[in-house]
Amino acid sequence: MTSGLDITGLCKSFGGIIVANNIDFTLRPGDRKALIGPNGAGKTTFANLITGFLAPSAGTLHLDGRNIINLKEAKRVKAGIAKTFQITTLFKRMSVRENIRLAILEREGKSFRWFAKDNGYSDIEEEIEQLLEQFSLQSSAADEVHELAYGRQRLVEMALTLALKPRILILDEPSAGVPASDSHIITDAIERLPEDLSVLIIEHDMNLVFKVARKIVVLVNGAILTEGTPGEIAGNQQVRDLYLGARHEH
Repeated sequence: MTSGLDITGLCKSFGGIIVANNIDFTLRPGDRKALIGPNGAGKTTFANLITGFLAPSAGTLHLDGRNIINLKEAKRVKAGIAKTFQITTLFKRMSVRENIRLAILEREGKSFRWFAKDNGYSDIEEEIEQLLEQFSLQSSAADEVHELAYGRQRLVEMALTLALKPRILILDEPSAGVPASDSHIITDAIERLPEDLSVLIIEHDMNLVFKVARKIVVLVNGAILTEGTPGEIAGNQQVRDLYLGARHEH
């Protein structure tokens, strides 16, 4: 059995418009891959096909050797695929600690006990502390999310996603909306993710991409143009010609 994500011949079209064109893609445990491409390349569509938000027109998708192409989005989360969003989806009037606790209780099927006192489940409280520490959020644990700077809200979102204990983590533009002066917060958080976690980063910030990605996949018109190390991609004239003029795409 092959560990990780294996995608073969993935296609998606809306009417006559092809948005994913025969994509072959792998993501192994511990991989740090970035997906880049000009506006309209199909990056978000590709991510939505992986998460099950969209159903493909053709192709296969295996997680740890198991065919999950027919699994709906919620079941793919339980299978181990999690994705953050470009706009944070947090309970803004709850504290950081309460947000993380709710995510863990949801994972454990205990969300009806979200109001439990801090000592209700000692193992859950221990996990909350570990996540707070991993994302350097200890000092903000009691703060309501809306009180935090946007960069730190993104950290909370990453902590919530990690609380789902995914095997595959898709970071959807993790630096979007974060001031350049705070971008190191996101970079540091990605570098501290568990070593065996498979990470796919969809990002237009090339500084972040070249800092954290070990492989970069270039998507153009719904198809993979090339894949390589940051050095190989930086030296690829075709990529430079196609992409460098579209650095601020969303």
